Amino acid sequence: MADEKLPFTSHLEELRRRLIVCFIAVGIGFLASYTFKEEILKILMKPLLDVLPPGGSLVFTGLTEAFSAYLKVSLLTGIFIASPVVLYQIWSFVSPGLHEIEKRYVFPFVLFSTIFFVGGALFGYFVAFPSAFKYLMSFATETIRPLPSVKEYLSLSIGLLFAFGIVFELPLFVFFLTKIGVVDAKMLPSKRKYAIVIIFIVAAIVTPTPDAVNQLIMAVPLFLLYELSIWVAKVFGGKS
Repeated sequence: MADEKLPFTSHLEELRRRLIVCFIAVGIGFLASYTFKEEILKILMKPLLDVLPPGGSLVFTGLTEAFSAYLKVSLLTGIFIASPVVLYQIWSFVSPGLHEIEKRYVFPFVLFSTIFFVGGALFGYFVAFPSAFKYLMSFATETIRPLPSVKEYLSLSIGLLFAFGIVFELPLFVFFLTKIGVVDAKMLPSKRKYAIVIIFIVAAIVTPTPDAVNQLIMAVPLFLLYELSIWVAKVFGGKS
């Protein structure tokens, strides 16, 4: 490694500085987002509102629930806005343990990790949400009327957005595994059948509905990301 080993207390101090920068970046993103809190909340609720019965809407039953909803969506948006800064701080924290040539990947790492994270969330919002909520609303009848609460919907949707964003980081995760020698380009294709099983398990966990169609909506892009990961392993698998 290029850098000398630092005392444990130095690592803690470095981690503290990185976390402070992350919190400041998220805080700035939060304040900027709070200015448009109502518009952001409407956008986030749109996939469900589009499939509710005519005149349907979300409700809140607690006095502070609506205010908490605005805080949550502002924080969510702030995290996405600050994600390049957060990812850069993560890379900067681990980079002292990397070889010099690997440190040059900082900008590609920040760029592609942001693209995959935000892209995963957008995929969940535009592709998975509409079909999943349409399926869930299909159980409504004349005697069972849907009255989803803002709190329940935000808990579900925010959790799903982060889940989609994280699972879409698979190629970058494989990139790091290849750099430390855990996996290689020969191993991944040989384990494809096991990967498919794991992909469908992850899809079943991440998607909020039990039907096969929505699970396929999640499984197919995950499989494509796995194939992309094989290419990543072939290109970057050589040890520095």
